[in-house]
Amino acid sequence: MKYSYEITFVLFLISATAFAQGPSLPDETLNIKSTADFEITGEGNAAAWEKADWIALTKRQGDKPYATRAKLLYSEQGIYVLFQCEDKKISATKTEDFTDLWKEDVVEIFFWTDESTPLYFEYELSPLNYELAILVPNFNGDFLGWKPWGYEGDRKTKHKVSLSKDDAQNITAWTAEIFIPYKLLKPLQNVPPKKGTQWRMNMYRIDHDDGRSSWSWKKVKTNFHDYKNFGVMLFN
Repeated sequence: MKYSYEITFVLFLISATAFAQGPSLPDETLNIKSTADFEITGEGNAAAWEKADWIALTKRQGDKPYATRAKLLYSEQGIYVLFQCEDKKISATKTEDFTDLWKEDVVEIFFWTDESTPLYFEYELSPLNYELAILVPNFNGDFLGWKPWGYEGDRKTKHKVSLSKDDAQNITAWTAEIFIPYKLLKPLQNVPPKKGTQWRMNMYRIDHDDGRSSWSWKKVKTNFHDYKNFGVMLFN
């Protein structure tokens, strides 16, 4: 009986420690390198991108064979994101920011900076260079996005896109380059990051060429807002 009590107490301590540490992290972690700030062009041709590795996004839905990949860097001022999307047709018509961009071709990135709160940042960009930047509170799957207040000056993102074509002027891909300033993420906690900081994150692409296809870095179980299954980005 004495041993039974001791075993129960040890199990209690293990459970309490796990609870205090919060949810367990996925095995796969992206190591994000630092950079000096640079100008974006929409083509991803800045020398700084040479130090970042390509991250493949996996097709999760649809039959389009397009490859999708991304790169990430961070500076003292914000996060740089680069998407390259193979494509043969641009299915985008919306010409206004903060609209339902996900209903057409789009790339998306989500940052969950503090796991103690179900609150994260979502950013979308279309191949026509229109954006959606929102803060999302998500309580057990009940979520809605909130637009930023005072979205101007050094709180605004920078974003540009470009199209690639073959010799016959057929579209072969589109590229999106994005800069997200830390000041826009205020007052999310764990921002700005420093070396050794971890955020949870996921990246997506949606394509609407004759039916919906989607890609993601980490697989989610329900929808893009399944934040508990986001991956980990480690700031090096």
